[in-house]
Amino acid sequence: MQRRKLGQGLEVSAEGLGCLSMSDFYGVKDEEGGIKTIHHALDRGINFLDTADAYGPFTNEILIGRAIKSRRAEVIVATKFAFERDEAGKYLGINGHPDYVRKACDASLQRLNTDYIDLYYQHRIDTRIPLEDTWGALKSLVECGKVRHLGISEASSSSIRRANAVHPVTAVQTEFSLWSRDIEEDGVLSTVRELGIGFVAYSPLGRGFLSGEIRNVNDLEADDYRRGQPRFQGENFAKNLELVDRVKEIADRKGITPSQLALAWVLAQGNDVVPIPGTKRIKYLDENIAALDVQLSAEDLRLIEEAAPKGVAAGDRYVNMSTTNM
Repeated sequence: MQRRKLGQGLEVSAEGLGCLSMSDFYGVKDEEGGIKTIHHALDRGINFLDTADAYGPFTNEILIGRAIKSRRAEVIVATKFAFERDEAGKYLGINGHPDYVRKACDASLQRLNTDYIDLYYQHRIDTRIPLEDTWGALKSLVECGKVRHLGISEASSSSIRRANAVHPVTAVQTEFSLWSRDIEEDGVLSTVRELGIGFVAYSPLGRGFLSGEIRNVNDLEADDYRRGQPRFQGENFAKNLELVDRVKEIADRKGITPSQLALAWVLAQGNDVVPIPGTKRIKYLDENIAALDVQLSAEDLRLIEEAAPKGVAAGDRYVNMSTTNM
């Protein structure tokens, strides 16, 4: 398995595994299938697992704790805090208070059944709390050994700089794919490269849309949260299908799947970029891993750029950006 380096000291598999869909948001939950998929990922050399306390809520961390119990040394576990949810799943807001940071970390450690978290992200910035206060608490978690590396998700360039001034940021996680290329224009990608920070791309397959297998909103299960997201609705859906068809045409000429082309494009954006496609099925995991062997020529990249230029996707990424990162 190829490896890539995040920041100054965290080496991970060149592709990670997003575990959200095993427990939340994407239709029927499949925890036992999820554990089998995690074990298969580890057997194939994928060592970078991504979760958050809000996923489930809480149950996704418990699932990962079960899956890695006898294989902890093989795994780089990344989890997150800030989306505060009660036991029933009700969203309570973004919380970056130092006391909450410490409480959330201890709870995640217990659910993951581990003594340390390899990479701990601030999932969203709490605008009520100075970022320096939140990161001061995070720094203390590193100093006491509960956390090894720190990250931040969906942050602006200025916020990344402020956090990094308190403690080195190992990774910034933001949505990045052929239909979400904001980081190329808003300064985030240039900032992380200037500061020597790694970049983790979540939803590199556009929440499954770029796979080409979603042709109608009814292809999604009734409780799938994507049904309510702008890019999966009405005219936006139809226009985005045109993008997928262009991607599929290029993929067909190369003898690969649209998912593999989309992942290969993300991987080709730099050795400091690590995509974390999510799946709960071994079939799709193997398909995603095969993207690591796809070589894109200069002509391939030109054709992809023509098919999916910056800003091509129709519709906003989320209904409410402040309450979602799935």
